[in-house]
Amino acid sequence: MAEAEFDRALDHLRENKVRLTPQRKTILNYLINHHTHPSVEMIYDDLKDTVANISMATVYNTLKLFVDYNLVIELKNGDGSTHFDYFGHPHYHVVCDNCGKISDVFDEHFTAITKELTVMTHEKTGYLVTGNNIEVHGICPECQRKLHLNFLCFLLR
Repeated sequence: MAEAEFDRALDHLRENKVRLTPQRKTILNYLINHHTHPSVEMIYDDLKDTVANISMATVYNTLKLFVDYNLVIELKNGDGSTHFDYFGHPHYHVVCDNCGKISDVFDEHFTAITKELTVMTHEKTGYLVTGNNIEVHGICPECQRKLHLNFLCFLLR
């Protein structure tokens, strides 16, 4: 499946006359295969010892290019850092307000929900909606355990 995604993304870049350098291909493949929502620094650290002619600037510029071509989205983390996510399959994110962890949520209803949100937004504002980035915030299961929290305590508020 990841190989098909990679080929589809490369075709999209070729159609837009984007030069496909080895570094760009490697960064794209990395994003498709890592669902960790990495930062520029994380990607660079993971690739610097195995990829020739890669720099922090190369990673940053490549990610910006992928964002411009709607292959990757930027996620602002609660700590002010920016993380990146390959967006081949539409999904939304849940962000832990305690540790900043970002998780993907895939749901069969997501496409319908975003279409409804787009129509509703246009009707209420007149905006031509060009995209969205849906985030849900909460506390991840690991932090719930560390903080001795459970869902019931939030319901009882």
